[in-house]
Amino acid sequence: MTDFLITNIDHGLTGADVGPQARFSGALRVRGGRIAAMGALTPDPAERVIDARGAVVCPGMINTHHHLFQSVLKAVPAGMNTPLDPWLMHVPFTWWPHLDERAFRTAATIGMAELALSGVTTVCDHHYIYSDRYAFDPNEILFDVAARFGLRFVLARGGGTKGRVFSDPSVPPVPVEPLDKYLDAVLSAASRWHDPAPDAMTRVVMGPNTPIFNFAAGELRELAQTARAAGLRLHAHLSENHAYVDYTLAQYGQRPVPWLAGQDMLGPDVWFAHLVEIDAAEIALLAQTGTGMAHCPQANARLGSGVAPADALHDAGGVVSLAVDGAGANEAADMGSALYAAFCLHRATKGATALAAETVLHWATMGGARVLGMGAIGQLAPGMAADIAIIDISAPRYMGQHDATIGPVISGGGLHIRHSFVAGRDIVRDGAIAGLDLAALSQDARAVTRDLITRQTGGYAPQRACAAPV
Repeated sequence: MTDFLITNIDHGLTGADVGPQARFSGALRVRGGRIAAMGALTPDPAERVIDARGAVVCPGMINTHHHLFQSVLKAVPAGMNTPLDPWLMHVPFTWWPHLDERAFRTAATIGMAELALSGVTTVCDHHYIYSDRYAFDPNEILFDVAARFGLRFVLARGGGTKGRVFSDPSVPPVPVEPLDKYLDAVLSAASRWHDPAPDAMTRVVMGPNTPIFNFAAGELRELAQTARAAGLRLHAHLSENHAYVDYTLAQYGQRPVPWLAGQDMLGPDVWFAHLVEIDAAEIALLAQTGTGMAHCPQANARLGSGVAPADALHDAGGVVSLAVDGAGANEAADMGSALYAAFCLHRATKGATALAAETVLHWATMGGARVLGMGAIGQLAPGMAADIAIIDISAPRYMGQHDATIGPVISGGGLHIRHSFVAGRDIVRDGAIAGLDLAALSQDARAVTRDLITRQTGGYAPQRACAAPV
């Protein structure tokens, strides 16, 4: 059923930035999966009515950078107290060979459940490990799990033609692909799943893992040209810590953002995750070219990388979105925690006026829609797709708030989603995801985690070769 009326909206957020346009009240009507009207509305005969009393109503949130496979790699002891580079060695690039189809599907299910139960309705997963040692196709599993949840899903198909070299020789070699194979794989995925519509349920993005480390300079221009010729956007990691800057300066004599400008890797169809180490000139160049940011405040803090200048890019007129990043570097990979982390970390490092709560929600909604190029989502307004989250604010943490509308941003994560919808279709209903047995998922997660630990303890054991290319 995609027709209904949400009533008694006392605390409504449209997704717009700070100002009168950011809030609304009254009621919201959905017809045919789109928002038909907002304001002082009364129920039609036999219309489904959803009572939003004691809740905040906002757009379904858009997570623009994730690594779902890491949902079974949380709190790996060797990576808990290390910065980014040794963490990469000890967590994703040590454990990836031990993921079988069951573990990968369980990880994707955990991650999407965590996101859906925190108000996310659109997920972009940057998956970057494709190996002929896998007896399964990661893409098939990711799109299948997203479809089962009813979430909009964007695959940033990652990879690289060269891998990082780590100091520990026992770390398995990083899977790589020749450029032509990588480009063919992205285009093949796009032929199956890419929908260019502004309200697409599935999309594919060209997602080179880390351009400066994983591709040769000449390859990047061809990569960008191929993506644009196919109508695909571009997404990658960039400037997550000082190592990115030091490497690019040493190799090319420029900082990462201006160097990538020379490789045709900036523009309104590009967004980068992290961007922690960017200077004022790089911020201006990103804003000028419309190149977006996926701001990952929790993972950057957890790894000690710093706080990205998302506020400065926003103030310069740039495009900022919000993301949780992989759970292996962020053990609470939910949007409620990301909202709160962004709100607090910028204030902690720059002062109490650094960032407004409405701006954080704007990044998580309209900002996300903009970097994904999906103009029909991310905002509550007539004509937009009915991607909606109704967040319960009856818990003690919200009691006594003079401005309860911003409670979901300022009150510390742990969001309780009463209802959520994608194109008017129920995702979360009465606090639960239809058809998902959380107790069974928890049991499966424990079994998979025990299995992974056993395999890792026993050493590197490649899976059989995949029957079909991934």
